[in-house]
Amino acid sequence: MKSLRLILGNARYFGPSWVFASINILFGTWAIYIPTVKDALEISKSELGIAIFFLALGVFTVFPFASGIVNKVGVGKVTFYGVMMSCTAAMLPLLAPDYYVLMVALFLFGAANGITDIAMNTLVTEIEKKDKVKFMAASHGFFSLGGVLAGLGSFLIGPLSNPVLHMSLAVLLVVLVNIKFRSQYFSEIAEQIENEPFSLGLLKPLLLLGLISFIAMGSEGAIVDWSGLYLKEVALAPEALWGIGFLGFQITMTLGRFLGDGISDKIGSVKIVALGAVFAILGYFLVLSSDMTLSIIGFTLNGLGFSVMVPEVFRIGGNVKGIESSKGIAFIAGTGYAGFLCAPPILGFLAENYSLTRSFVVLLVCAFLILLFTLLLKRRKA
Repeated sequence: MKSLRLILGNARYFGPSWVFASINILFGTWAIYIPTVKDALEISKSELGIAIFFLALGVFTVFPFASGIVNKVGVGKVTFYGVMMSCTAAMLPLLAPDYYVLMVALFLFGAANGITDIAMNTLVTEIEKKDKVKFMAASHGFFSLGGVLAGLGSFLIGPLSNPVLHMSLAVLLVVLVNIKFRSQYFSEIAEQIENEPFSLGLLKPLLLLGLISFIAMGSEGAIVDWSGLYLKEVALAPEALWGIGFLGFQITMTLGRFLGDGISDKIGSVKIVALGAVFAILGYFLVLSSDMTLSIIGFTLNGLGFSVMVPEVFRIGGNVKGIESSKGIAFIAGTGYAGFLCAPPILGFLAENYSLTRSFVVLLVCAFLILLFTLLLKRRKA
């Protein structure tokens, strides 16, 4: 909890961390009203899926340009302006009068979130290097905390009975806190380094980190989407417990991120990712037992294992020799988001054509691959 105390006790570190929370407060509040928007616009599930794809398209569209923008404008400024753009864009989907405007609104929301994502991770990487501290994992813990705050905000649905007003309150909270703390990071700029000539040796660590990010974020998305159905259909859990696997996953995900920086500081980034892979593997074995209690414990271990992976690969990617931190983070973020978006439908295809158990066997194999990739990274570092 050292990094959490660092963030809560020092405005210089709280400011950037609050940006992480801000993005998930906005996204989580939008997600609450997805069914409402679907009904209001009278669109089908497939049409809704296409509209949400435009959100992902917005994220991917901005990734190739994000590094250049961050380096030219300044990482602190892009972080602040990015979260302000996200606040504006978050209002648009709830105001969309028809399906086509909704697609455009979600594209803009995704683009604003994408540029903010690259900027805020680069910002934390740069501050860590300058101040010789570690709080990347705890910053991602604040992202998870933002989701919790958005979830608690769902209690306002009934009293307010107004999605636009609800989102306006979320935006107001995000804007006020970010304005108060922007001076702590607004002037930060990313270190400019002379790029080394292209070589396979330079590309290899980024590819390995990208693969870990792809699998880790893909696994997170799969567990979020499929844990409840697994407990229902395979573990035969009663209806009251269908969501308990997801809850356990989220709790340990948040806890692991708040603890991760201190452990990483002692054993190193590569080793903590390997340790996370071991926890994930143990979790999948328990899930695959098909016993209700063991499966719930398994999903909880999964959350602990995956909690440290993405923050640490961002940290490693932002420190690859010969590559600007913004470029390394943009590459890893792009591959990670690709995994987050691709994994759930792939797992759904496997579940539909084979079995849900077979889908989780694939996830187990992927966790072993992460462990293999960490061994390759460790060998390269040595």
